[in-house]
Amino acid sequence: MRVSVFGLGYVGCVSAACLAGMGHEVIGVDVNQVKVDLVNDGKAPVVEERIGELIADVVRSGALRATRDVREAVLNSDVSLVCVGTPSEANGSLCTTYLERVTEQIGAALAEGGEEKRGTRHTVVFRSTMLPGTCLNLLVPILEKNVGGTAGVDVGVAVNPEFLREGTSVRDFFDPPKTVVGELDAASGDVVLALYEGLPGEVFRVPVPTAEAIKYADNAFHGLKIGFANEFGAVCQALGVDSHQVMDVFLADRKLNISPAYLRPGFAFGGSCLPKDLRSLVHAAQRADVSVPILSHVLPSNSDHLQRAVEMVERTGKRRAGLFGLSFKPGTDDLRESPLVELAERLFGKGYDLKIYDANVSLSRLLGANREYIETRLPHLAQLLADSVEEVLDHAEVCLVGTRDPAVVSALPHGDGPVIVDLVRLPDADARRAEPGYMGLAW
Repeated sequence: MRVSVFGLGYVGCVSAACLAGMGHEVIGVDVNQVKVDLVNDGKAPVVEERIGELIADVVRSGALRATRDVREAVLNSDVSLVCVGTPSEANGSLCTTYLERVTEQIGAALAEGGEEKRGTRHTVVFRSTMLPGTCLNLLVPILEKNVGGTAGVDVGVAVNPEFLREGTSVRDFFDPPKTVVGELDAASGDVVLALYEGLPGEVFRVPVPTAEAIKYADNAFHGLKIGFANEFGAVCQALGVDSHQVMDVFLADRKLNISPAYLRPGFAFGGSCLPKDLRSLVHAAQRADVSVPILSHVLPSNSDHLQRAVEMVERTGKRRAGLFGLSFKPGTDDLRESPLVELAERLFGKGYDLKIYDANVSLSRLLGANREYIETRLPHLAQLLADSVEEVLDHAEVCLVGTRDPAVVSALPHGDGPVIVDLVRLPDADARRAEPGYMGLAW
C-alpha cells in the first residue's frame, strides 16, 4: 500500500520504517527539516534499538522517503497515518493543536487534489493518543469541512492506537500485544488491517471512542501497577520484609492477581477481607511513616463509586425503591461490609421507601457476626426484606439490581415499568441501554 505518515517522532518514525520494511511504499511527513533530511539520508531521527539499520535499509531500497510537502505526500498515498504529538497543556488537559492542524492540512490536500484522487477513497488513520470523543467530535468535522465531503463515505477514518514501548518499539511493532482498530465504517477498518497483514496478536475491531479509550486504560493501569509495586515495596522495606520475594509469589498467582479477575467495571467491593486488610496495611504504613497515597485512597475511591449509585437514584426523582441483592458477593449470605448493605443504609437514611430481595438472605437464618453486623448497620432490615422478586417489582418505581440471580434477571421488565439502575451489567445490558428507563453503573 501507499502510506503517508505524519509526524516523525518515536511513533511516526518507527511506524514508517516498519511499514516500509513490510513492503509498503511510505512517505514520512514532518515540519522539521532536520528530521526530513535525516530520514532521506537513511538515518534515524530518534535513538531506538534496531531503528537505525532498518531506516537505512528501507531508504536504500526506495520504500521510505520523507518530505515537508503535505499535499505531495497525501496525493501520492492511499492512507495517511497521523502520529503527531498530543502533549499536556499546563493545566493537564490534552493539547490537540497538532492533530487539528494536520487534519486540516490533509483535508485541504484531498480537496485540492480532487482530480488526481478521483476513483479512490483516501483513509485517514489517527495513531496519536487522544481522549474518547476527540476523533468524532473534533477531528472528523475538521476533515469533512476541508474535504467537502462525508467521513465514512468520501473519506475513510479510523483510530489505531499504538502499543510501542520506547527502547523496544521495533520489536513491539512486529510482535504487538494486540491490534486495535476503531473504525468509522467497515471499509476504513479493512484498510488499517491490510497495513498489518501477517503480524501476530489478537485483532479488535471496535467503535472509534472505544479505541481512543483503550490506550488510556492501558497506560493508567501501567502507572497504577508501578505505583502499587513501589508503595508496597516501601511498606515491606519498613517492616523488614523482602519485597521482591513477596512480589515473586504475588505474580505467580495467575488465577486472581495477574488475570482478568476484578478488572470488570461494576459495583463497589466489600466483604470481610478486602476493606479490613486495606485499612490494616495503610495503618501499618502510617505508623512506619511511609507515604502510600495510592493504597490510602483505594477505600475512599470505593466509597465514591457507591455514592454514584445513590446519585443515580436521586436523579430519577422517584421515592419508592427496590434493591435486588444484599450480600457482598453472589452465592453467599455474608453481609459483613457489603456495599449493598451500605447502599441500602444510605437510601433508607435519605427517606426512600425501600424493599429488598436477596434469595440467600433470610433474617431468621442470620447468625453470629453476620446478624450482629446487620443489626448494627441496618436494624430495620426485617421490615425491608421482601419474600419475592414480584413483591419488590410491585412496590418500586426505581430498582437497583446488584445481582445476576436468574430469577431476578428474567423477571425484570423491559421498557415500561420501574427505572432500572444496573450495578452489575446485566446479561441483556446492551439491549437495555436503548431503553429510556435504564441506567448502568457498570457500562
